[in-house]
Amino acid sequence: MEPASSIIAKFGGNAKVAQILGAHPARVAKWKQPLSKGGTGGLIPIKRVNKLLAAAQAMDIPLTARDFLPVEGEAAA
Repeated sequence: MEPASSIIAKFGGNAKVAQILGAHPARVAKWKQPLSKGGTGGLIPIKRVNKLLAAAQAMDIPLTARDFLPVEGEAAA
């Protein structure tokens, strides 16, 4: 689910993002699950955005705040 799937892929997967954030990989995986299954519907929690943006800059990964916005036409269901 977007935009979480694309952002996580840019970093190299759930485990890499979890390591950056000091979180459990299962927590990161929830971002890619629909709301109906206990996920976030593709949205990354706002409290994680600044840390991911800083990590992306340090790792030379092209990522902007705009990349965290929901994809138009995709339902969070």
